[in-house]
Amino acid sequence: MTDPARLRDSTQIVLPDGTPRAVRRRLAEEFTLTVRKEADTYRLVGSPVEIDRASDFLVRQGVLVR
Repeated sequence: MTDPARLRDSTQIVLPDGTPRAVRRRLAEEFTLTVRKEADTYRLVGSPVEIDRASDFLVRQGVLVR
């Protein structure tokens, strides 16, 4: 049986509130993701393929990915 935590990790990224606006805007433009503002973070939700692509993009931008 699939572990729910593993599935969740493959379909979402949590970014700190201090993530630059330009980076968040490019994420929304270039990837098929849902971006939700939460208390002190941004939650990006998408397919595992899009999350992998977005994660690679964020690493190249020097953004900490949780």
